[in-house]
Amino acid sequence: MATTSRLLTLLSLLQARRDWPGSEVSSRLQVSDRTIRRDIDRLREMGHCIETTMGPDGGYRLDAGAEMPPLPFDDDQALAVAIAPRAAPALGADIGEAAVRAPATMRQVLPSRLRHRLDAVEVTTVRGAGESPSPGRAA
Repeated sequence: MATTSRLLTLLSLLQARRDWPGSEVSSRLQVSDRTIRRDIDRLREMGHCIETTMGPDGGYRLDAGAEMPPLPFDDDQALAVAIAPRAAPALGADIGEAAVRAPATMRQVLPSRLRHRLDAVEVTTVRGAGESPSPGRAA
């Protein structure tokens, strides 16, 4: 497995579960404990806050950081994140302009195959009692 691919897989594992024993991580990625330690250091250099616990059951935990790190979404997660802000007003979330900017920002970085799927999704929200639904494109 190439380093970049391994780092993304490692980050995905850390996001999927709170605590990971070091030996389990190295076994899953089929690399040595030393390689995992170097990969953890690389992820830290990229801005990810990763705690290390020592001892025989020691391992790793991804913590919330001070800055927004790159997020390794799979295709379905990326679409969900791009579509969700369109429903925010109907859910009572007062995020205003951010609800408009977020899907546009996501769309810019989506691969073509996902932009087509995103453009095909139509979101309908109900504004309030007595008002008709307002359809819109999720883009």
